[in-house]
Amino acid sequence: MKRKPAFGHAREVLAFLEMLQAERGASKNTLLAYGADLADLQAFLTRRKQGPLTADATALRAYLKSLDYVGMTPRTVARRLSVMRQFFRFLLAERLREDDPASTLDSPRLGRPLPKVLSREEVDRLIDAARARDAVDGGRMATLLEILYAAGLRVSELVSLPLSAVERDPSMLLVRGKGDKERLVPLSDPARLAIVAWLHMRRGQLAEGETSRFLFPSRGRTGHLTRQRFAQLLKEAALGAGIDPARVSPHVLRHAFASHLLAGGADLRSVQLMLGHADIATTQIYTHVLDEKLRSLVQEHHPLARRKRRPAG
Repeated sequence: MKRKPAFGHAREVLAFLEMLQAERGASKNTLLAYGADLADLQAFLTRRKQGPLTADATALRAYLKSLDYVGMTPRTVARRLSVMRQFFRFLLAERLREDDPASTLDSPRLGRPLPKVLSREEVDRLIDAARARDAVDGGRMATLLEILYAAGLRVSELVSLPLSAVERDPSMLLVRGKGDKERLVPLSDPARLAIVAWLHMRRGQLAEGETSRFLFPSRGRTGHLTRQRFAQLLKEAALGAGIDPARVSPHVLRHAFASHLLAGGADLRSVQLMLGHADIATTQIYTHVLDEKLRSLVQEHHPLARRKRRPAG
């Protein structure tokens, strides 16, 4: 029996995803995520005997309520709503629809969760635990962590770093980020030393006559270390460092990079450029981390904060 094509392969969605890639430079991961979100929406609409060209606002509201019913977080619902809005605006702009049923939908209320951050001492323990593995595996993992903490890369940027990114200037790292935009990020001395050591070990890991354009090559389909494998190795390093693995992820190291820079006096604009944020408002979340830390320090150590209030009267 021939399977029906998934919604992600429907003509309207395919055109939408092609537009995202061509006009906005959307990454493969973004396209996959958008396609999956729209596939879930299509499955819901199909059960109501509607589709992208016939769905009305009532159906879309019912879909959002169904997400809440199955326990999705407000942030995830908001992301799904964002994808829907972009998709239906696209259909309207392409004159595939005469209206935009998503334009009247309300966004779920979001709290502002602060990013998880490791302390400097915990980052040091993590790198030491990675380095304690056997020479090659330890050298590779220590280099990955040193670069991640020194440059605040997204995990996809880290694992796919080309060899050329570190060959030109050892004091700077050339990173190709979202939207295929390049940025230069300064490297710390420990990161530079780790890279030099890894390049020496890396040559010994390639078979005779074998070459790779990636800094962290792999014989897998991608040709480089995968995000999933790196996340797995990171959990193992956390265990070795005596840190709860649930507190550690590639993104947590990126948070630590930004928060520690700001705590050390770096200006917000510089941190924005190094992180590759298009909007400085995204970077400002890290100032709230510092605010919360200062507030807790005052509450814990300031003598007036510890004084009990006298009862009124």
